[in-house]
Amino acid sequence: MPEKSSHKQAKTRGLPNPRTEIPISGKRKLDARAGRLAREVERSKNPKIIAKAIRRLNTQKNKKKELLVPTPNLDKTKKVAEKVAKGKLLIQNLSRTQRRFVK
Repeated sequence: MPEKSSHKQAKTRGLPNPRTEIPISGKRKLDARAGRLAREVERSKNPKIIAKAIRRLNTQKNKKKELLVPTPNLDKTKKVAEKVAKGKLLIQNLSRTQRRFVK
């Protein structure tokens, strides 16, 4: 299924010279990376799909990791991330006005 325009905009907004669709191990792709920041956008409410997005971010060593989700999913995503995330993770809504941190 093609990406929605809001997904395309969210994954590169605010990043200087971003690279998109970066191949990672296991025939997977990371949404965007620029310098020391790795970003993944997940619009699904399904906890299993959110966990997959977090695992894609876990492959990035020495990077700040950001996961963007719709506003109603912030708290649900934080609960999933506490179980799956390795290291620090910043969870934000798509407009990046609300945040949740996972250590």
